Amino acid sequence: MALEVRKVVSYIEETHIEGGKAAARPLLMVLCAAVVKNPWAGVPFTEDLRPGILRIAPPLGDLLVREVLRHAGSAERVEGYGKAAVVGADGEVEHASALIHTLRFGNKYRDAVGGTSYLSFTNSRGPMGCPIVVPMMHKNDEGMRSHYLTVQATIADAPAAGEIVVALGASVGGRPHHRIGDRYQDMQELGTQPGGKA
Repeated sequence: MALEVRKVVSYIEETHIEGGKAAARPLLMVLCAAVVKNPWAGVPFTEDLRPGILRIAPPLGDLLVREVLRHAGSAERVEGYGKAAVVGADGEVEHASALIHTLRFGNKYRDAVGGTSYLSFTNSRGPMGCPIVVPMMHKNDEGMRSHYLTVQATIADAPAAGEIVVALGASVGGRPHHRIGDRYQDMQELGTQPGGKA
């Protein structure tokens, strides 16, 4: 059971005008996805996913980090980040989760861009052409609402029933004209300690 990549797809979005007003700094968002064979599809229920995770997640992380940085321009330019996985109909959501919820995948990205925040995520099951949705936050500040962003794309022929689409997202910049403040303002006003909800 080795990593088997059918295709790599990249989506680039650059926003220059938001709300009818030019952005002082255009927002660049990148989504890079790999369509991979699901190693657990079509076989009896697999109790231990760890062997497959150890073989597939690290090289998959290397591949996607390389693609994201190529499109973002450099590791230093990446400000926001996130991850996602969508499994096809013959797999379990656990199979999608297995490939992204391991430090052997996530740390590849965190280490490359000098991030300290956890990678926000989605993991789901879907048909060919379903949305690949990557929520993002600032790589070093989970309370910076300007970088609460979502990048999404579709791949017309993926995931097939026996595949998983795994994606990383990156932002260069935050939302143009962000003006809702950060979590810390609410926490101070409400007397909430760090880690408080909302």
